[in-house]
Amino acid sequence: MGWIEAIATLFGVLCVLLLIKRVIWAWPIGLVQVVLFAWIFFQVKLYSDMVLHLIYVVLQGWGWYHWLHGGKDDQALPMTRLTARALGWWGLIALAAAAVWGYGMQRWTDASMVYPDAFVATASLVAQWLLTRKVLETWIFWIVVDVVAIWIYLAKQLYFTSGLYSLFLVMAIAGYIEWRRAWKRESTVSPNTVGASAPGAARL
Repeated sequence: MGWIEAIATLFGVLCVLLLIKRVIWAWPIGLVQVVLFAWIFFQVKLYSDMVLHLIYVVLQGWGWYHWLHGGKDDQALPMTRLTARALGWWGLIALAAAAVWGYGMQRWTDASMVYPDAFVATASLVAQWLLTRKVLETWIFWIVVDVVAIWIYLAKQLYFTSGLYSLFLVMAIAGYIEWRRAWKRESTVSPNTVGASAPGAARL
């Protein structure tokens, strides 16, 4: 994909770096990234990834707004956490949705690597939704997604993209560590679950 893939890679790295630090400009930068990758995945017939990135366009806008105004009294959104049970349910949802999505792609399209690609799509949607809610466990889903995605993109000879996702894997691990430290600093409530507000808005 040449220069388009390179630009998308650059914007992807910038987006994740800003997300780790919870900087609001991650969202508009990420919007450029997802539009470019939607085009790339259409070109190489990874249709699940293409559809995923088109959905991301909507979620980028929603995440941008929600981080700014999703907290109490229209304030910045605080970080929250999932219970272990909720984390397990989200994982099952991603797997079940991948089975359905993969079957549809296999039956009605000429898509490549349908089930792994479908899993990347559905698990990424779960991760992205949790990210818009500023849930710490979003990074667990991103770590799993990155491992599977690296394998797919190497198989499709998308070397810039596989390199990007290798970097994303390292950054997702760093993101989990950073957000967990921030949660410990900012929260005085235990146990901490989605729906429980940290005392004070997260820094943007």
